[in-house]
Amino acid sequence: MKKKMTFALAFCNRGFMPGELIYEAREDMIKAVTDAGYDYIAMDASLTRYGGIETRDEGLLYAKFLKEHEGEFDGVIFSMPIFADENGAITALRDANVPILMQAYPDEIGKMDFAHRRDAYCGKFSVTDVFTQYQVPFTVLKPHVVHPLSPAFAQNLSDFAAICRVVNGMKRCSIGCIGARTTAFKTVRFDEITLEKYGITVESFDLSELVFKVGQLADNDEKVTAKKAALEAYSDFSAVSEDKKNTLSKISVVIDEYIEAYHLDAIALRCWNEMEQIMRVCPCVLLSELNNRGIAASCEIDMCSAVTMRAMALASEEPTTVLDWNNNYGDDENKVVLFHCGPVPNALMTDKGHVTSHKMFDKTDAGSGCGTCEGRIAPNDITIANCQTKDGKIIVYASEAKFTDDPIEDGYFGCAGVAEIDGLQDKLIKLARGGFKHHTSVGLGHMKSILEEAFTTYLGYDWVDIDK
Repeated sequence: MKKKMTFALAFCNRGFMPGELIYEAREDMIKAVTDAGYDYIAMDASLTRYGGIETRDEGLLYAKFLKEHEGEFDGVIFSMPIFADENGAITALRDANVPILMQAYPDEIGKMDFAHRRDAYCGKFSVTDVFTQYQVPFTVLKPHVVHPLSPAFAQNLSDFAAICRVVNGMKRCSIGCIGARTTAFKTVRFDEITLEKYGITVESFDLSELVFKVGQLADNDEKVTAKKAALEAYSDFSAVSEDKKNTLSKISVVIDEYIEAYHLDAIALRCWNEMEQIMRVCPCVLLSELNNRGIAASCEIDMCSAVTMRAMALASEEPTTVLDWNNNYGDDENKVVLFHCGPVPNALMTDKGHVTSHKMFDKTDAGSGCGTCEGRIAPNDITIANCQTKDGKIIVYASEAKFTDDPIEDGYFGCAGVAEIDGLQDKLIKLARGGFKHHTSVGLGHMKSILEEAFTTYLGYDWVDIDK
């Protein structure tokens, strides 16, 4: 799931400033980037004065450099060791087509003479103003000025890498829609044309085709036996009969074939009630396993949750899931039981879970729901998010919370955890009035600011801040 990232490094210059400082900045930035585990590309320093970008001609030279290396870098770091020349900067980067991090050096007390004073604090505004005029998006992070070898910049670099992953992974992606929306759930409606407007292609597959393909597979097919072994290693299938394991394995094989053939980055699956009625299984554990592999897999044809799950998986480089806002936790107004039947990846669980039969389906049709993955969600810092399509726009929210170690009684079926969310009751009102669904996507770690930057600065989503 993790990918080594590459950043294009660019450095500014300005005629009357101490240009010698640019050489030092190049060494600093290369060390910062490589120490953090990333790769870099940088234009030959001998091609411009001090290796920086000042004039329009130098900007054009750097723009040509980026064009020649198109597709080889995930973002640009524009370093300002001194007051920058705005004309050279915008000429160099206006067509970069990737996120751009603006980094400016701090001045040092005791080094404020003309030979050492940088004035990058001020120069950064000159550059960001012009980029705003040209409508070229960029990222600015706190603090306003920061040394590349400082812990603060190490955090900036980590956050910027996450922003780049989200932006580059979401501006062109494909999500598989396997089955039609369940009639009973209008809450998961979505607008396919709106998603395409934002670069998200929906590939639709009729569930009847999946049923047919499953029926064509033999129990002893090599792909089926290999998949069954993988599933048995993934979760506890000791309570599942051989025929059910074979059926679940065949469904997983067919879903994998869709993913491979159509280069799908995520899927949403119609998980009830035809699978239970016709194939006598419930595919929860298959979604769990897909999520654990890093392929965002949402149940109940919730395409909007698949979008935010994919984004959070890119940001965190960890598995994600989709859960119901399901139960109050006693009288604590800031705690909620988040639950689903079993699509939670075992990377988010206290153990690998055990596969059982869906109690809701068994209530009216005994033996029809084998495939839920039951367990408990492990304590962790988390981000919650979801989106909707409305009037040609993607509207998204995100907030931060944590799963606690509060107990949930054994009789509670499915996979669940107790989430503690500050100001929960106010947030629930905003979600209800905003028309958001009964699902929320969940990812590991705190990444609200990363998602907001990627979604609003670069991807053009509308943002609803439920924390205010």
